[in-house]
This record gives sequence, structure tokens and C-alpha cells, in this order.
Amino acid sequence: MLLALLFMAAQVKADNKEVPAVAFMPDIHFHDVYADFNDGSFKGLPNSRSKDHATIRTMQAQLHSTRLFNENYFALLAALDDAAARGIKLIALPGDFSDDGQQVHLRGLQKILKHYQQKYDMRFFAAPGNHDPVRPFSRPAGKPDYLGTDGHRQRIFSKGAAECTGYKGKQAVIKTENPLPTICTEEVQELGYKGVLSILGEHGFSPQPEYIYWETPFSGYSYEDYDLAKGKASAELTARQYEICSNGSGGEFKAENAVNCGEITDASYLVEPVEGLWLLAIDANVYIPKAQTGKKSLSANDFHGSGNAGYNKVLTHKKHLMGWIKDIVKQADERGKTLLAFSHFPMTEFYDGQSDTISELFGEATFQLARRPDDSVSKLLAETGLKVHVGGHMHMNDTGVTRSGEQFLVNIQAPSLAAYVPAYKVLRPGKSGSLAVETIVIKEVPRFNELFEHYREEYQQLLSTEADKLWDKEVLTAKNYQEFTSWHIRELTRQRFLPDDWPADLRDWVFSLNGEQLLSLSQLTEQRSWPEAKAAGESLARSKGFKPSDFSQWTGFEFAVDFYRIRNAGRLALKDISKSRLRQYQLLAVSLSELAKKVKAPEQVVQETESKHQLAAALAHRFGPVLDIFLALQEGEPDDNFIIDWQSGELSR
Repeated sequence: MLLALLFMAAQVKADNKEVPAVAFMPDIHFHDVYADFNDGSFKGLPNSRSKDHATIRTMQAQLHSTRLFNENYFALLAALDDAAARGIKLIALPGDFSDDGQQVHLRGLQKILKHYQQKYDMRFFAAPGNHDPVRPFSRPAGKPDYLGTDGHRQRIFSKGAAECTGYKGKQAVIKTENPLPTICTEEVQELGYKGVLSILGEHGFSPQPEYIYWETPFSGYSYEDYDLAKGKASAELTARQYEICSNGSGGEFKAENAVNCGEITDASYLVEPVEGLWLLAIDANVYIPKAQTGKKSLSANDFHGSGNAGYNKVLTHKKHLMGWIKDIVKQADERGKTLLAFSHFPMTEFYDGQSDTISELFGEATFQLARRPDDSVSKLLAETGLKVHVGGHMHMNDTGVTRSGEQFLVNIQAPSLAAYVPAYKVLRPGKSGSLAVETIVIKEVPRFNELFEHYREEYQQLLSTEADKLWDKEVLTAKNYQEFTSWHIRELTRQRFLPDDWPADLRDWVFSLNGEQLLSLSQLTEQRSWPEAKAAGESLARSKGFKPSDFSQWTGFEFAVDFYRIRNAGRLALKDISKSRLRQYQLLAVSLSELAKKVKAPEQVVQETESKHQLAAALAHRFGPVLDIFLALQEGEPDDNFIIDWQSGELSR
């Protein structure tokens, strides 16, 4: 009842002040599907439904990527409409609001944000992600997989890219061995901080007249001394530079052995958009310099990308942020402000305590484990006094809590509108020191299938020329956007996750079997024949209220898809996995756990042993733990709708 009351209104009173709800929408990965290339270099594909020209990526490309490139355009519109209907006016964008900071798409995003700003009086607050400035400075770039005429891939790159060697003037068309010539245009250059902030600066990155307060880590004024002129001066790029070196922080933290140092922008800021609410936007991008070989000034390619750096590198290469965060927390407490922090990167482990087990089973280079913040880093972040942080980057729905003494940090991983399950978070400060968190799934998206006519043409082209690269055309039967994203993760599992993450032998053995065969194998010991094991499996199934044929309705591959559904969406995925199927997975997990106690590990099984016993041993010792991880991912902290006690950090549904 309490949760329902908290979620009924868009605004609630806290500490006798009206503190509004804030929506968090990370990882939009905005790509303007009806973009206007100012130089006229790319017209796009005539769309029969919109009567406009579609400037889209191929379906093949987005079914190999962890994010959609095209349909998320419509999902953003649906999410903003949904937020408007709920009366929510403050929208935070925790990074990757663009898909590689291309100016043609940033202009499209700005157009949409301005529309909602004017129509609904919404205000947007962005923090940069690793796809916004891909590097701290602009650099040549492009994509090889726009969708061109007759279903062919269309290459579009900018000056300086290898694909545009010979590019001259404002635009060029370069013929190659590809079916379509390469288009060269500066519209797809990846912008650095200067370019990104010049287009989207008004959305939190610079002070606005209506803000009560605004500062950066480098501002020299106090809350009482603030005025708009001081804020604008503090927002200048020249006023928000910091030094970073290959082996650590520069500036006041610079070590004697520091090498390869240079100055770049930190786009972090604190804003008070309404009385009593502080939003802390942390720029957690860390672009570590490469060896410079005596260069006096650095260019974009003199830096590594920030995708895997995160807070592990913030603590070593952006030390100025830690002191600033502590100071903000102290001021918020003294002034009675509700402080909500957000950035692109997670502050805690995001696999419900299963990261070490995943690493042991699959390898530390799989499952994006490189993006996991160390436990010691999470504790140091908690010790700043920061209590609530909303992150993105992982395209996952998860909640993590880190404690250090009496201090705690709740990290809310908000899902992406460009992936499964498409959703956003709403945080509502409530009475008596509580914070309500609601997860809103965007199931129905108007126009989500508007581009399908182009994909059908692409499919036919692949069928005739590159059949080995075919995607499942059943994707185009999706009846709503959530179902479309479910197909997306299914194809990702087939084409990317299984080949990249899973050991070949485990993948080949397990995913060629169905659930009934797996259950039979779980009963196979050296003392039991195959018919006896099969009979034991059938008996076990019946004892738990199942028919043996129930298990035959799914394969190892179907389990893998469900595994990645849970990995991505947490409890949100349970609506797409039947309770009966979950109980079957649980029964198989218990059975394999018992088998592991009876059979040797696969590497200990002698070569003379029958192959079926080798397979049973592999299932018990390697696939059994995978099932255990799957079940554990459902048992973590609440990740859908819950309340945070602001004093204790306890979470309740």
C-alpha cells in the first residue's frame, strides 16, 4: 500500500518541501532514423509509411550489437510521452545519449529534447558516456553498415578515415569493390567534448537562468555567492580542464614518474533545478593517454577509449572527483538537500555477487567483466557518503548495495531503451527519509515497425548473396516493441554471446540437447545404465508434478536465451519465462548438483570411460554451476519497484 501511494503522484513532499520525481533514461544511443545530412550527401531510403527518407543501420548490424540502432528512436519518443503523462518534468540521461557523438544525430536528439522541453516544460540533465565523446577530441569516423539501396550495406565515413582516402571538398563519393560507393561526409565525424557540449550544452552541462544553483568540480564560488554570470564563466571549457597521465592523475595529484600527460575536459556538474533537489552528474569517462613520443599537443587518437575504465580508473586517474563528491555530500547534508547522483558507469558489482563464479566458469574476459568496479573501489565510493547513484553502460536492470561501516551506497543500474527489457527508472523522494524506485517498462511503442519494409529488402539481398549472414526473419513478426527487443536478445545470444562467451565444447554439447535429455543425463552415474538414468529422470519429473515431455519442450539454447534475459533484465524478465519453465530449471540445477557429488570432474574421467559418462560429468561440473548462476541472478536486491530507507540503506519491496 505504501509503495502504491508513493507511485500515484509525480511529486511528493519531503522535509516540508516539494521534491519532484526524476526519470532516469541511460543508454538511449540515439540515432536519427530520419536525419538530415546538411551537405546532402546521403538521402536515405524512401519510407512508404512516414513519407520521409530513412537513414538507418542494417538489421544485421543491430542484431550483432548489444544495443539497437534504429527502433530505439521510437522508444525514446514513447518513453518521453509516458513520462509526460505521469507529470514527470525532470529527465536525467546517464550517458550514451548518442551513438558515437556524430553531429548529424546529435542535432536530431537536440531537436527532440527541445520539442519536449517546449511542449511539456521538461528539463533534461545529461552526463557523458563513452559513446558521447568516443574520445575527448573530435576524430574521423563513420559506419560501414548503413542500409543503402536494394538492401545493400552503405558505407558512410568522414574525412581522415581510411575509407575516405582521396576525399576532397565538403562531400565525396568514392567507388570501391562494394556494390555501393562509399559516401564521405563530415556529418558522421565523432565529436569530442567541445562539439558535444556545443550542441547539447543547455541540458545540464551549462547553467540556465531557471537553475537555483550550478557548479563544476573546478568552480571557485560558494552556494551563497552563486549567480548566473559566475556559473557561465565556470562552464567554459577552458575552466573545466584537468590533467591526466598514462600512469595516474595529473595536476595536484601528479606523481614524479608521471608520463604522457595532457589536459582534457571534465564535464561533471552539480545542479539544483528545483528547491531542495540536487542532481550530481558525474563525468566518469576516463580517457587514458597513450605513449605520445614527444608530442606537444594531443589529438583524439592519442587516447584510449573509456568503455572498460569506469570507476576503477576514476580513482587512479581522476582523483579530483572523489574530493568533490565528498564535499557535495557534506554540503547537501548541511543544507537539507536531497542528493541524487548519476553517471554512465556502475559503482558496484552488477551480477548479484556472481561475478567471480562467472569469471571462473567462462573466463575473466567474458560477460563484460572488465567493466566491473572492484569491491574496494565500491567501498571507497560508499565512504564519500554518497547514498544513491543511478548508472547505465551495462544495459542491465540491477540493484547493488555496498557497505563500509555505517555508510552505504545503493547503485541502481537503469536498463536501456535500446535493449531488452526496454525500461526507465523513476526515483521519487518520499516522506520520512524514504526514496521510492519504480521501473517502467516501455512495451507498446507507436511506429516501432515503421522501418520493417527496409529490413525485408535487406533480408532478400542477404539471402541471394550472403546467406551465411542471415538473421532470423521471424524478428519481423514482433507485435510490440518489448517483443522486438526479446527477439533482439535471442539473436544476440545465437550470433554473438554463445560464440564469444561460452567454451566451444560446453556450447556444442549442451545446446544440442533438450531438457528431457539433460534431465536424463543428470541421473547418469557409472553404476547406472542409460535406460536406468532415463527412467530415473522420468520418475524425478513426475515426483515434482511434471510430465517428462514437459522438459522436451525446451532446448539448451532456449535456456541460454533465458539466461541472458535474466542477466539483462533481472526480475523484469520473469514475465517472459513461465513459472513452469523456471521450476524445471530449478529441478535440473538440484539434480546436477547431486550428480556433481557422485562423478569426477570431466578432466578426471579416463579416456576409456563411455562418452555419455564424460558428458554427464561435464554437465554436472560445468553446466550445473551455470544453472546456479541463473537462479542466483533472480535472488539479489530488488530491482523493479522498491523503497530505499535513506538512513539505513535497507531496501524493501
